[in-house]
Amino acid sequence: MGKKSFVLRVEEDTFAALEKWAADEFRSVNGQLEWIVSEALKKNGRLKQQNIVNNDKKENKND
Repeated sequence: MGKKSFVLRVEEDTFAALEKWAADEFRSVNGQLEWIVSEALKKNGRLKQQNIVNNDKKENKND
């Protein structure tokens, strides 16, 4: 399963906060957004179990 790209418009203040958060976590803004979305999907039971396992493996490689 590949990645899909799309345009996301956010307020300047929101983007600045994302940049700071991403830098604090040693991630790019894109990586931070992927992490935020992934965590929200897991928390709300929106991902199949296999996707959760694959994403966890990817996150652990970056630690």
